[in-house]
Order: sequence, then C-alpha cells, then structure tokens
Amino acid sequence: MSKYEVIIYWSNEDSAFIAEVPELPGCMADGATYQEALANAEIVIQEWIETAQKLGRLIPEPKGQRLIFA
Repeated sequence: MSKYEVIIYWSNEDSAFIAEVPELPGCMADGATYQEALANAEIVIQEWIETAQKLGRLIPEPKGQRLIFA
C-alpha cells in the first residue's frame, strides 16, 4: 500500500466513489464501492509512478497527513 494521501468521496454525477491522489497531479480512480475505489487508486498510483519514471519526471515524496484548520 502506498503512503500517498487518497481522498475518497461519492459523486452523484458519476454514480461512483471517486478516489483522488492530490500529491500526484491527475492521479485518480473510481469504483462502485469505497473499497473498490481505494483498490483502484492503489493500482493507478503505481501506474502513475511507473509512467513518471519512464518519462524521467520527478516523483514527489509522500507528505502524509495534511493539517486542516477550521
């Protein structure tokens, strides 16, 4: 399992759970269930990293949990 933050939410428009990986631009996945969206996100994270390596692009280090102040 990767150490990148994954944000999962329900999309009425898509009728699916959406999993976004904010630290990896454009990296997102979906699924019919929360668990499926998370599993798909793990696959897409690995594919994102492999593609970046092949293209010689910088791969950001996972920052971990963000602090949100209200």
